Amino acid sequence: MYESACWAEGFQRVAGVDEVGRGPLAGPVVAACVILPPDFDTEGINDSKKLTARAREAAYERITGGAAAWALGMADAGEIDKINILRATHVAMARAMAALMPQPDFLLVDGLPVPGLPCPNQRALVGGDALSVSIAAASIVAKVTRDRMMVEADECYPQYGFAGHKGYGSASHIAALREHGPCPLHRRSFSPVAQVLARQLALG
Repeated sequence: MYESACWAEGFQRVAGVDEVGRGPLAGPVVAACVILPPDFDTEGINDSKKLTARAREAAYERITGGAAAWALGMADAGEIDKINILRATHVAMARAMAALMPQPDFLLVDGLPVPGLPCPNQRALVGGDALSVSIAAASIVAKVTRDRMMVEADECYPQYGFAGHKGYGSASHIAALREHGPCPLHRRSFSPVAQVLARQLALG
């Protein structure tokens, strides 16, 4: 794991940052930033997509209870529509990092480099959640947080089935979107939502 190399170089607060929610048609993009202590038990900490929902929940509790520090950042649907999903993802990551106390002295970023993150020592890792336990931990915290938000959203907008698909473009979600039109959580700049809006406009 890359953390060991960072610690060997003298860095003490090595953080991983990751995000979830780029692809859904509704809901926010959520990022997490996590600093794990060197003695953290990493068993069961893996890319959030490779874990069952139950395993993610258990890992989330262990991470948030045992991390040296962790924080969240997000950008909602309106922000995504205004600045685009890539920039919104970067904004969410920057917010997560800004909220982290203490600040890291080395940052591991999942994917490609993210401009503007205020840490002079950082490394971007494609497929980082398989290479860095801190990034994997961040992916779990972000995923569980976002899933919980979408379950809560289901109570406000039960017609869309958010608790099941979490805002992703499943067949049932597309059908509900066409039947009911978008709600405030939908990303109007995303093609399936924009198509529904255009159809509504055409019908008057």
